[in-house]
Amino acid sequence: MKRSINKVAVLGSGIMGSRIACHFANIGVEVLLLDIAPKELTPEEQAKGLTIDNPAVKNRIVNTALQTAVKTNPSPVYSKKVLNKIKTGSFDDDMSKIADFDWVIEVVVENLEIKKKVFEQVEQFRKPGTLITSNTSGIPIHLMAEGRSDDFKAHFCGTHFFNPPRYLKLLEVIPTPHTKPEIVDFLMHYGDKFLGKTTVLCKDTPAFIANRVGVYSIMALLHLVEKLDLTVEEVDKFTGPALGRPKSATFRTSDVVGLDTMIKVAKGLYDNCPDDKAHELFKLPAYVTKMEENKWLGDKTKQGFYKKTKTADGKTEILALDLKTLEYKPQQKIKSATLEMTKPVENLRERMKIFAKGKDKAGELFRHSSFGLFEYVSDRIPEISDELYRIDDAMRAGFGWELGPFELWDAVGVKEAIEGMEQYGNKAAAWVHEMLDAGNTSFYKVEGGVKKYYDIPSKTYKALSGTDDFIILDNIRENQTLWKNSGVSIIDLGDGILNVEFHTKMNTIGGDVIAGINKAIDMAEKDYRGLVIGNDGANFSAGANVGMIFMMAVEQEWDELNMAIRMFQNTSMRIRYSSIPVVVAPHSLTLGGGCEFSLHADHVQLSAETYMGLVEFGVGVIPGGGGTKEFALRASDEFKDDQIVQNALKDRFLTIGMAKVSTSGYEAYELGYLQKDKFSISMNRNRLLADAKAKAIELAEAGYTKPVQRTDIKVLGKQGLGIVYAGANSMYAGHFISEHDKKISEKLGYVMCGGDLSSPTEVSEQYLLDLEREAFLSLAGERKSLERIQSIITKGKPLRN
Repeated sequence: MKRSINKVAVLGSGIMGSRIACHFANIGVEVLLLDIAPKELTPEEQAKGLTIDNPAVKNRIVNTALQTAVKTNPSPVYSKKVLNKIKTGSFDDDMSKIADFDWVIEVVVENLEIKKKVFEQVEQFRKPGTLITSNTSGIPIHLMAEGRSDDFKAHFCGTHFFNPPRYLKLLEVIPTPHTKPEIVDFLMHYGDKFLGKTTVLCKDTPAFIANRVGVYSIMALLHLVEKLDLTVEEVDKFTGPALGRPKSATFRTSDVVGLDTMIKVAKGLYDNCPDDKAHELFKLPAYVTKMEENKWLGDKTKQGFYKKTKTADGKTEILALDLKTLEYKPQQKIKSATLEMTKPVENLRERMKIFAKGKDKAGELFRHSSFGLFEYVSDRIPEISDELYRIDDAMRAGFGWELGPFELWDAVGVKEAIEGMEQYGNKAAAWVHEMLDAGNTSFYKVEGGVKKYYDIPSKTYKALSGTDDFIILDNIRENQTLWKNSGVSIIDLGDGILNVEFHTKMNTIGGDVIAGINKAIDMAEKDYRGLVIGNDGANFSAGANVGMIFMMAVEQEWDELNMAIRMFQNTSMRIRYSSIPVVVAPHSLTLGGGCEFSLHADHVQLSAETYMGLVEFGVGVIPGGGGTKEFALRASDEFKDDQIVQNALKDRFLTIGMAKVSTSGYEAYELGYLQKDKFSISMNRNRLLADAKAKAIELAEAGYTKPVQRTDIKVLGKQGLGIVYAGANSMYAGHFISEHDKKISEKLGYVMCGGDLSSPTEVSEQYLLDLEREAFLSLAGERKSLERIQSIITKGKPLRN
């Protein structure tokens, strides 16, 4: 079915509606955002002599909502420039415009009767074949379509975005019996490829999949707190990053989302799921009921499970709620032998085995909560989903779990968990026992590089649906790795393309990574046709290994440090000047050296959520892996007349000097880290490596030619240095920067201006690299730089005398 989405109408501009509108604008879609018109004037409007029919008044609600959304942090938009894609209006005046739109999304209040009235109005204007969906979080989808035309019903279903829509990757698609299958297929694909979502097909059951399982998990914990005598701090410590869950864990997440939201869903599940075995768990514990009465609902009411206050000396202090007395007390530091044992274990699945055997409160909570969760999700099939992997997808994308329930169960061991469950009074569904009895020991397995899940009806393993377009290194690493060292693996992606995967801590760059990249280029130049530098880690790269730099500087091993920086520079240049195309695929944190590698790529295929920057200024040095040279080169390419020369240099200088980090892939371009026509953006992080591979093939098949190193870089010499030094002195005199910052600024300017040349001159890349390396080395030996580097290594502890 040929269908394209160029224009989307969003009906309802509240927290979700305004942010959904922003996300569609992020991907270049024209958006019409509508809401109700006010029924009365504000005092300010009365003072201006406006009437209720004035357009500014009629659009006040929608415009205020959009402005509020844009001001939130983190921002719902990739760049403020996308806002020109959004037009606003009112239901009264502008509903007729939806006749020209391809998709109408209803996001009004969670009230069935109000939604049905909106759909009645929609049907007066929408043209046949237009998509119409609801963003409800729990109202049965089929009830909303009652009384509508056959064409409306055929093109109608639920599309449940999670808040905030830009950042949470889950999009639940909930069809009714009347929804055309091709409409469902289209939305599943569109959400994945263009909106960057993990699209999960759901049944029209209460709270669908993610909230059904997620709220069960939260409610179970709320009851376990009393049973196991746990504190707020203990629960959040035990259910956070160590468990592969968000840093906000359980209670802090509740405060951020709003306790009232969780209560509303829990009450809805209690009312609508009378036959659920966990029915009684959806009853609110007494302390939660009391918090609701007190309106301690979290951040929106300034207090919930935590409360921010000021101490007598004016310092901010976070207090935690004592669940027994309902009084706020200073947070207690939590110690746990189980957590200590997990700290050195990088592999999350291996950490789960340690939790499962823990002898303290952390282990006990893990067993109680996990065993109950395993029973619950196995019982929910086929009620909420026919396939177990959809439950895992929903929990990873909607709640930020690194492992979904069945993946967690696999990590613990299916058989071992069942034995533990029986001791704790939990029982797995019959189909799990049948799976084990048939000799199948896990819910997932990888065969021939393809990840498969256990399909319950057929009692066989099937390939995960929708992953054909993904390259998942976990699935191919074992059989496709050609070479590896302690920092990288070189993996054959097929079709003549290699991949370099970092696997150091935070994917930092040291000698092992440098050696691996050069080895990969050697191999690709000899026997392959292209190279991708990318990984499936939490971050692309946090930059150079500052610990290594610190130790060399402290020991005054200047020759070794000089050699290390030279190797870094040479590797960046080799990425640029190899005889095969090199595509870098950054995502998430892409800082320092990770950014410098991207600057030198033939093409950058980056995730929409890429936070890229040259941040070396923050540790008291300048970019030393070719980044400073590259910004001088790019400034040169922008030079036209004297005024533009100075502006180009100033903009590039400030990007490095202020250690600017992009808040999105799009902003990385605006900051100058990406070049026009040399980058592409993958909305879905899961598609990033496949898209990068496709780009490498495209470059190779276009007849890739090795570039020639530049010798025509125009630098300003003393003319530019005068501007830089004057600016640095002015900032220092005004107490905006320290004396050391002034020194770094002058060194940065010296390199970018090509030194103290008497007049503007054309120089080579190597000339600038030598200046860059010299400046880096001189700064690395400075006391203040060493203090900054060590403060990062020791997380804020000062350098001792």
